[in-house]
Amino acid sequence: MAIDNQEFKNALKMWASGVAVVTANSDQGEQGMTVTSFTSVSMDPPQVLVCVNGDAETGAIISAGDAFAVNILSAEQEHVSNEFAGGSSMEERFKSIAWKKGKLGLPVFDDSLVNMECTLVEKVKAGSHWILIGEIQNTQAKSGDPVLYFNSGYRRVAAD
Repeated sequence: MAIDNQEFKNALKMWASGVAVVTANSDQGEQGMTVTSFTSVSMDPPQVLVCVNGDAETGAIISAGDAFAVNILSAEQEHVSNEFAGGSSMEERFKSIAWKKGKLGLPVFDDSLVNMECTLVEKVKAGSHWILIGEIQNTQAKSGDPVLYFNSGYRRVAAD
């Protein structure tokens, strides 16, 4: 018998991870949601994956599209993570930050450490979530430190 939801949360909150916002376009306008389930998949071709909650309106819209962007947040962007985690409209979310359309026309954030515009190559339904695999078509990277999430709170990389 599988563990219950609380045991699952208690175990995984001990996994430190970076924080990203996945964005996409839709008939309703720009969409975006905070994710911590993001990783590289392949170097050749360059692919990444993100997991989005298919039960959430934004997750369903992003998973139904053919492209998405991953915006890896900097240490100064905790507020962006909170804004895109829910509780406000898409219009309010996108009004609260500086962003532009990338080369593929996807929303990319001006102040993120990295932006990756991806074409969707595969999606897999796993429980309540969609695993989206994207091939990176365009990327922009800056220097700086990431925001981290660990034990139900934001953290920063320790100074050397």
